[in-house]
Amino acid sequence: MSANNKEPETVSLCDMVNDLVHDESEINEDQNNVDLSLDDSNQPFACNRHSEPHLDMVFENLEAAHAYYNAYARRKGFSIRVNHTRKNKDKIRVGIEYVCSKEGFRRPERAETRVGCKAMIGLKKVDDTWILLTPKSTSLLRGHRVVTSVQKNLIDTLNESGIAPSKIMSMLSKESGGDYNVGCIPVDIQNYLGSERRKLLQDGDAQGMYKYFIESQCKNPGFVYAIEVDEYGCMGNCFWADARSRMAYQYFGDVVTFDATYQTNRYKMAFVPFTGVNHHHQFVMFGCALLINETAESYTWLLKTWLNAMPGNPHSTIITDDDKTMAKAIADVLPIAWHLLQKVPEQLSHVYNKYPHFQEEFYHCIHDTITIEEFELEWSKIMEKYGLGDNDCSFCAGMSTTQRSESMNKFFKDYVRLSTTISDFVYQYELALNARYLKEKKQDVKTKNSVPILKTCYKLEAEAAKVYTRKMFMKFQEELFCSKKYKASKYHEEGVKKIYKVVAHGRESPFYEMSLDIVETKAICTCHMFEFVGIICRHILAVFVKKSLVHFLPSHYILERWTINAKKHIVHDISSDVVQVEPQVSSTMMRNSLMLQFLEVVEVGSQSEKQYKHLGQTLRKVH
Repeated sequence: MSANNKEPETVSLCDMVNDLVHDESEINEDQNNVDLSLDDSNQPFACNRHSEPHLDMVFENLEAAHAYYNAYARRKGFSIRVNHTRKNKDKIRVGIEYVCSKEGFRRPERAETRVGCKAMIGLKKVDDTWILLTPKSTSLLRGHRVVTSVQKNLIDTLNESGIAPSKIMSMLSKESGGDYNVGCIPVDIQNYLGSERRKLLQDGDAQGMYKYFIESQCKNPGFVYAIEVDEYGCMGNCFWADARSRMAYQYFGDVVTFDATYQTNRYKMAFVPFTGVNHHHQFVMFGCALLINETAESYTWLLKTWLNAMPGNPHSTIITDDDKTMAKAIADVLPIAWHLLQKVPEQLSHVYNKYPHFQEEFYHCIHDTITIEEFELEWSKIMEKYGLGDNDCSFCAGMSTTQRSESMNKFFKDYVRLSTTISDFVYQYELALNARYLKEKKQDVKTKNSVPILKTCYKLEAEAAKVYTRKMFMKFQEELFCSKKYKASKYHEEGVKKIYKVVAHGRESPFYEMSLDIVETKAICTCHMFEFVGIICRHILAVFVKKSLVHFLPSHYILERWTINAKKHIVHDISSDVVQVEPQVSSTMMRNSLMLQFLEVVEVGSQSEKQYKHLGQTLRKVH
């Protein structure tokens, strides 16, 4: 067996004393000649000869230090050697490290005498004396790391005040005089908090949540859940998603946001929602989880569990915050997914390396702009300043991290508090989800039963009003109406393509470059709004108006996810899921439930004349 694969052997102290093997690099002094019977008064160092090595021990000279550690090693059953020394610029030795002779590993072809032993001491010369220094790395070894009772009290206090584990570590480091003096690392803090949360969850709260999951699955077979259980039988991470969320993913899972910025329960468990936007550009859920800790292992488990629960193929774009552990999990589980904020540095590495201020300007544009005009102005400046007009843009359904955070805060503010228990949280989450889907139904009814007011005489506007949902038509109409504020002038041709310069009336900048293929009625604008949002931009529409291309809306500019019929396809593996009404509920509840189910039937029945007649006949029979 090679040395690299060999497990460190366990040897008794007697065996170690009798069978020690010393190689050529070991210290050659005969340990039998070491005087172990010196009086304490004659010791050349300020400690008892039988004392354990400790910080700041002082020795009169290096020989005394060596004699002390050599004697200590003999008592403990191991031998020592010099690992390395340090010299100053005058070649004078100022530091030395003695290690166990079995420290490190040898090449496999030689006799095995080194098995990775960690025993060592370090000495530093101060004036004419030598001081023992414990190596800094020792405190970071797993066997030496410990969270003390005093630290636990402080961690509990800071955690209850909403301080993140990373910041708690910084405070402990400051109090201890540096990271190496804390005695633990950030993962130890997370594990401690996780164990405390598990203890709290043992008191019936987790059982209440589990009962909710069982009942939900009985009522609705499309409901799925998963719970991790540790070696002690305590609840760990958990995930759940109802049939509506799974179906929503089938329709709108091309862009998914995923982060853990919300802590909405008394245990400070991270609430991790999977979200997107529906055809009304409303925030929609694709399932959610509560995590005991935010480690790469937890995120990996969650992503795998969520992916197995969702129908269809994996999504193409994930929007997350720039979290390293989350990014690692995404890379491991979803290597083909386009991780938006993590991939930007990779895709634009040449710009990052050349322009030190690009990242700051880019993130300000993505995160801090509020209005469309403000975003477009900053975006165009960045495109022009750094020459990024030809770079591909990922479809993100118009979502940004700022919008997502605002939507989530609004979503939960009326339903949960920091004092909410886990068992209450899952019920409140369902209520919030019901309210969210009710808003979607209201928009469905509004789109179906009203006609928008047109602002132009262009046929493509009337066509857009028929295919888009009301919300998305309003976005399109805004772009069409604002196109009148721009002028387009042709300044270059490339075969069948004509290149236009589009700029607002009375201004010279910012200007947008638009490439138009008249044969196929395809255009690409440097603002990349269509690629990013899925709605044709005002700059392309300004050229369409100039070229009288306003008699129809090209089909390749209509994304089905923004249309009235975005949910016309049936999800076969969960299409039979129907939320059953529990007995002894109020007449109002039954009426509302039937109305929601009926609206879904109406959507299908209004898709063609044949389906309309069939539904009408069936309703008359039922009535």
